Amino acid sequence: MSDDGQPAPGHGYRKGPVLLRGGQIPTTTSDQRLLSGAGDTSWLSGDPWRVMRIQSEFVEGFGALADVGPAVSVFGSARTKPEHPDYAAGVAVGAGLVEAGYAVITGGGPGIMEAANKGAKGAGGVSVGLGIELPFEQGMNDYVDLGINFRYFFARKTMFVKYSQGFVVLPGGFGTFDELFEALTLVQTHKVMEFPIVLIGRDYWQGLLDWVRGPVMERGLVGPTDHELIQLVDTAEEAVKIVVDRGAELRQAEAAAVAATAAAQRESQDASS
Repeated sequence: MSDDGQPAPGHGYRKGPVLLRGGQIPTTTSDQRLLSGAGDTSWLSGDPWRVMRIQSEFVEGFGALADVGPAVSVFGSARTKPEHPDYAAGVAVGAGLVEAGYAVITGGGPGIMEAANKGAKGAGGVSVGLGIELPFEQGMNDYVDLGINFRYFFARKTMFVKYSQGFVVLPGGFGTFDELFEALTLVQTHKVMEFPIVLIGRDYWQGLLDWVRGPVMERGLVGPTDHELIQLVDTAEEAVKIVVDRGAELRQAEAAAVAATAAAQRESQDASS
């Protein structure tokens, strides 16, 4: 199965580095067991070991991705079929990002994730997949060159944010919405440095943006400029251009800020000497 339960026969179920198939596949995930508040309280005695396992996921993820270089995450539905235009757009996004000098990071599954990895691999770039343990069979798509499987969603999400300089989002369902809004929240609250967030497909995303600019903004639930954190386009080429251009702007702004800070420190030192 894929990340959202779509058939992917023969791949098996990954539990961290362990591959399970057939009757060996468990009925619950590590996340479910961690978050469960019911049941035998002897479960609590296992918490210290869970903490160590969680720590190991961060260590393994940081170690595996440290040398990836500039990268962009691509999100979208696992249900998208290869014959759908969105799949072709995903391939074009993956290839375009590699040609622009970026590695491509996806959730490693089928659909849009597979498409972006396929485009990246075909263009000769670094194709990364971050898989997740789920209560049904799943596997990395065949176009992932660097794959990491996680037990816990929060560890996996940290890797997406830490190693990405932008997000490109194609049509998808609840999982895609979760990834999109988490990225928006982190940028809006300044928990991370600003990076471009680009949606592809006006026919799919326009209604969401109209809702944000309408009822949500009218009630004062988001700021008057928060919707500007999202860019909406129709083609892969437009999305890649926004990522490249915005990335250059942010790097220039960061360099200017570093220079201004250094100048202020020198002035302070001269005044005190």
